[in-house]
Amino acid sequence: MSHAQTQISSYQKALRLFWRELYATGGKTLYSQQIFGPNKPDWINIEHIFPMAWVVNKFDCKDRRDCRRSQQKFNYIESDLHNLYPSRRDLNMLRGSHRFGSIKGELRAIGSYDFKVDNKNRIIEPAPASQGEIARAMFHMSETYHLKIFTRQAETLAYWNKVDQPSKEEMRRNDIIESLQGTRNRFVDNYKDIEELI
Repeated sequence: MSHAQTQISSYQKALRLFWRELYATGGKTLYSQQIFGPNKPDWINIEHIFPMAWVVNKFDCKDRRDCRRSQQKFNYIESDLHNLYPSRRDLNMLRGSHRFGSIKGELRAIGSYDFKVDNKNRIIEPAPASQGEIARAMFHMSETYHLKIFTRQAETLAYWNKVDQPSKEEMRRNDIIESLQGTRNRFVDNYKDIEELI
């Protein structure tokens, strides 16, 4: 069982740790796999893999600001580094709070990036190279904070986890995040554990 983080109590603190510690020397964006250096370009921001809009609904708040004021647990959830990844701003905006899933066809949202959006059904399908990280972040948040993932999405995410297993970069992140907030994503350590949840 995963443990909730209680060391990072605000999203502002999480932002500082994210750029100064987790990605101090640069990295790669999640959805587009673009490399960036220690000086973060303006076209990159931070994506919450498990959408905060869903968490706001769970706590029955008016918006994120209201949840931050009234629910300390929300602050810990919003600041959990296991759920945060660097993303192109435009792809992050397109994702919004859409669920993850499979979309037929090869229509891509922006240029040549393998990032498909179905606004009618509110689904996005990211490139295979990012699907495993997404799955493990989603299951971590669901298990740790008792957040709902519906069956069809859970089955898709379990498949993504199986075919896109943890990379060295994901393991590096897990180690650094443990040093910063005192918790690990157990599905990065043992990706097969997700099979027990489905």
